Amino acid sequence: MIELLDSKHERADFDCGKDLLNNYVKTQASQDVKRKLAACFVLTEPSSSPIQGFYTLSNYSIPLHHFPESVQKKLPPSYSSIPISLLGRLAVDKKFQGKGLGKILLIDALKRSFKASLQMGSFAVVVDPIDSEAHVFYEQFGFITLPDSGKMFIAMKTLKELFK
Repeated sequence: MIELLDSKHERADFDCGKDLLNNYVKTQASQDVKRKLAACFVLTEPSSSPIQGFYTLSNYSIPLHHFPESVQKKLPPSYSSIPISLLGRLAVDKKFQGKGLGKILLIDALKRSFKASLQMGSFAVVVDPIDSEAHVFYEQFGFITLPDSGKMFIAMKTLKELFK
C-alpha cells in the first residue's frame, strides 16, 4: 500500500544503504510535509507500519536552457523556466531490495505526477540521481539526461502515452 507519510509510519529502522536518504526519511520528511515543501509517499504492508520504501514529489522549475536543444525548440522562448514535477527522492529499504519495489514506487510517482499535470502545468518529471546506480535505474525507464546538470527527465507527453 502506498500512502502519504504520517506519524503512524515507523521510520527509525529504515535503511536503504544511503545515509542521505535514510536521514531524510527519519528526520526531515515529516517537516517537509508539514511545511508543504514536499509530499512524501511511503510503501508499507497493509497490516504493518514499517516503511519498505518511499518517494517525494514537489513542484519545481528548470531553466529552459537546461533542456536539450531539440526540446527547447518545441517550447515557447518567453518561458525562461519550465514548470516540472520533481521526484526528489526515491529509496527502498535494504530488507526489500531486489523485489521490484523501486519500480512500483517509480510508476506510482509517475502516475501521480501525470494526473496532477492534467490540472496544473508540468512539462516533465525530473530526477537528480544520487549516484550512477540510480542513473542507470532511471535510464531504463526512459529518463533522458539533461545536458550540464546530471538531472534526468521524462516528458509528460511520454507519460500520457503510457497511462492513457
